[in-house]
Amino acid sequence: MRFVNVVLVCVIATVLIGIGTPAVTAQEPVPEAPVPTVPGIFTIKGQFVRIAYNSEGWTTLGYRTANDSQGQDWLMVEVGLSLRKPTKNQTLTRDSFTLKMPDGSIVPLATQKEYNGAGYQRALNARANTVRDSINYFPVEANQACSVGFFSDPTKGARSISYDQFELSFRRACLGRLFFKLPAGQKIVPGQYWLYTDFAGSQVQTPFRIMTKEEEKYLRKNWKDLKKEHEAFLNSEAEKAKQQ
Repeated sequence: MRFVNVVLVCVIATVLIGIGTPAVTAQEPVPEAPVPTVPGIFTIKGQFVRIAYNSEGWTTLGYRTANDSQGQDWLMVEVGLSLRKPTKNQTLTRDSFTLKMPDGSIVPLATQKEYNGAGYQRALNARANTVRDSINYFPVEANQACSVGFFSDPTKGARSISYDQFELSFRRACLGRLFFKLPAGQKIVPGQYWLYTDFAGSQVQTPFRIMTKEEEKYLRKNWKDLKKEHEAFLNSEAEKAKQQ
């Protein structure tokens, strides 16, 4: 996939309704556009797949399982990570990832100990293995597969080992799962969430929305048109940036 390389352009766009979407009736949900607090670009690649990137780093996010886990206190997302050329190699750790909740609170990545203590992670992983979306979207230079192995997969037994860090380069396309244990009393509810990825010199903020049944129905019906319109908007912004 080749994407327009627009450095430090902040695109304020909605994940659900996009830019310049068709008119909606009063009964159809119109969530507010997610607004990042740092420069970057994000876009839609599928109903539950988002991409965010800047001049340094790249994050692809799949969150179907998180959307289907409403009412639970563990949130899991699938991620693809790479660097943008010609950024030097970096080491990412558990501290490189945080989750912003709809109420503005920040949740750190879970530890392996917390993960091991959760009795239903085997079922959660099995469900994610059954119904999933491709997140294999990376810059064209990223053609070397690697793993984000913060959590051992209980469905694989002793064959699965967890690691506290991994090395990232603009050649590497790293895939894995991130688990967040929500604080006591908090559950996964509809609203605007963000995955924050801290690279060496910047932060990439990837928005994703846990949807109500009405919002999900609207997205299923319209997401292809929304994606086309949003990408047309990005291309227009890129042309403007080139002319400046």
